[in-house]
Amino acid sequence: MSYVTLSLTLIFVLIPLVLSKTFKLGLEKDTLIAAVRSIIQLLAVGYVLQFVFDSKQMIYIVLMVLLMIVAATHNARKKGTSIKGITWKLFVTFVCIEVLTQAILLGLRITPPEAQYIISISGMVIGNSMVLGILFLNRFTAEVETNQKQTELILSLGGTPKQAIHTQLITAIKASTIPTIESQKTIGLVQLPGMMSGQIIAGADPVQAVLFQLLILFLLLTTAVTTSIMLGYLSYPTLFNERMQFLKENLAVEES
Repeated sequence: MSYVTLSLTLIFVLIPLVLSKTFKLGLEKDTLIAAVRSIIQLLAVGYVLQFVFDSKQMIYIVLMVLLMIVAATHNARKKGTSIKGITWKLFVTFVCIEVLTQAILLGLRITPPEAQYIISISGMVIGNSMVLGILFLNRFTAEVETNQKQTELILSLGGTPKQAIHTQLITAIKASTIPTIESQKTIGLVQLPGMMSGQIIAGADPVQAVLFQLLILFLLLTTAVTTSIMLGYLSYPTLFNERMQFLKENLAVEES
């Protein structure tokens, strides 16, 4: 695809702009910002990736993955419901997810230790982990706030913080992972996944494209469950003090 051809696709930006203006939705500014940012960011990433792929230096691959993790941490922290110490909790979670998945992929030689595989798969894994992290945090804090009296009652009867928060924690974990699990039940019937479609458009064998897509789907299952569990068990202790008292105010602490 050439830049001239790409410019023609801007009609798909023009359509929502016209509809927003016609129906007075007020989405014009956000739509333009989203379109401009996506163009700049993706083109910049494209040139950076070309440099990394050509250099074939592991240090650049590590730096690229670290940049993804930092960006995901910043975005999840900003958009997720605030919990004390959430920045380092998110960072540790994303790092662990990345190390776990790449250790399996490279250790079992499922994928070769090349930049095009490591960076592409890491982007999908970290991006999915970021979305799941935001979903979990929003649901978890909502559950804790709604069931505050139940939590305090369990504590007053001699229960531990883990026992007091168990129901809310499990509910939030299930709620955040269900979308990933449910979407995979209809994959290939309702929609063709992006990676698979991209490979087919690029001329790859459809069966090979399917095999790579299945790899990603299985990775995302691990990412979804592991992200929610890690964030949950890293987050809930900060809601209690050393005397096992519930600290509701910690749900609203905004890190600077």
